[in-house]
Amino acid sequence: MNYKAVSKILSYVLRLEGILMLAPCIVALIYGEKEGWWYLACAAFCFGISFVFGFAGGKKTEGFFAREGFFVVAMSWILMGVFGAIPFVLTGDIPNFVDALFESISGFTTTGGSILRDVEALSKTSLFWRSFTHWIGGMGVLVLLMAILPLAGSENIFMMRAESTGPQVGKMVPKIRKTAEILYVSYFALTVLEIIMLIAGKVPVFDALTTAFGTAGTGGFAVTNSSIGNYSDYGQIVVAVFMMLFGVNFNLYYLLSVRKIKTALLSEELRYYVGIMLATTLVIAVNIRNIFGSFGVSLRYSFFQVSSLMTSTGFSTYNYNTWPELSKTLLVLVSIIGACAGSTGGGIKVSRFVIMLKCVKREIRSFVNPRTVKQIRMDGTAITREVRSSVKSYMLAYLVIYVVSLIIVSLDGFDFTTNTTAVFATFNNTGPGLNMVGPAGNYADFSILSKIVFIFDMLAGRLELYPMLILFVPGTWKD
Repeated sequence: MNYKAVSKILSYVLRLEGILMLAPCIVALIYGEKEGWWYLACAAFCFGISFVFGFAGGKKTEGFFAREGFFVVAMSWILMGVFGAIPFVLTGDIPNFVDALFESISGFTTTGGSILRDVEALSKTSLFWRSFTHWIGGMGVLVLLMAILPLAGSENIFMMRAESTGPQVGKMVPKIRKTAEILYVSYFALTVLEIIMLIAGKVPVFDALTTAFGTAGTGGFAVTNSSIGNYSDYGQIVVAVFMMLFGVNFNLYYLLSVRKIKTALLSEELRYYVGIMLATTLVIAVNIRNIFGSFGVSLRYSFFQVSSLMTSTGFSTYNYNTWPELSKTLLVLVSIIGACAGSTGGGIKVSRFVIMLKCVKREIRSFVNPRTVKQIRMDGTAITREVRSSVKSYMLAYLVIYVVSLIIVSLDGFDFTTNTTAVFATFNNTGPGLNMVGPAGNYADFSILSKIVFIFDMLAGRLELYPMLILFVPGTWKD
């Protein structure tokens, strides 16, 4: 392990968090809240520790390979979560550190699950930081670092591969830093556009900012106890559409920007993503029409909730725990499938789902006609054996982690639906599940052990499993 290179990058990460933590200080100044002083102190603390890491780090990054890339990504997200939790404790908004860590990790991983029973009891300063962590974690902490710092060398591609979502990561342009810049320009532009549209719909500025942060990162932290259920129909539709947009592979926005419209719109993953979302929306709308008395109204509620859960955002406009079993089952299933690779959404990812379906289809055909050799393709490109193998390995690791997590969480003695959906909701970075952890519930009543399991699941789900798993391999830590 190249600890010097790792220490250098971690120093940049903590310095970046210190800078970002100044944003809630500005909010505190605007609203005249004393909590801002604690955030300022935490920002200074981040800077202080960053210089310690920087002093221990080296100037060169030779010997930085995949192991170091995965390790530094895992440690960066853990440190961001730990330091992000400290202000919650110091301000007294979340006095228990494990609860504060759960909330912080849930924010950075864009999960949106909460231990808070009364969100509105928090200061504006903490509410802003809580939602801002969604925006920071949405596109990726290290991707942001690469976009703003002149990092050069092999560490860039290894870190991007470890932090980005999906079965494979490609470069939009030859230089990794330029790719990171393109991603964040698109991310920032969509966020600003949503803020403007929400304010135009008479959503309060503070609410518009925090809601846009939650939508962009597909996180789902709201600043009211009713999530965004009290906003106008217009505001809810804007959020629903933008949740869907942030669940799209950001590579497609780059293709649109360079006028490769046909290539972008003909993306196979995009077609499956939109198709699954629309089909599920229609089925649920029909299933719940008797609740709302109008198909049009039920369609609006259905589209919002499907868009929210399939993109792993977790906002809600209605307590879908009261919906028929078919609707609840479909919502859980689309949250597992998730959004597109290369988006800010969670879940298994549509691309993996499509590749698995095609693998099954090929196996069935081989039984019928063993001599037929048919390559699996997506968008006209052959899926290599390495990618197919990585998808299968991912799914096996996913299943093992899920089962182990479920067994541990079950020790708390809650009902099966609560336990299974709680693990799915944290592992897929969705946030709300069903029953106790539904849109009207939270994770407050779980034991400390279960919360630690959820924290691991949130990190593993956001980082595509392997960066967290290698921390348990003894060889990872060897110099």
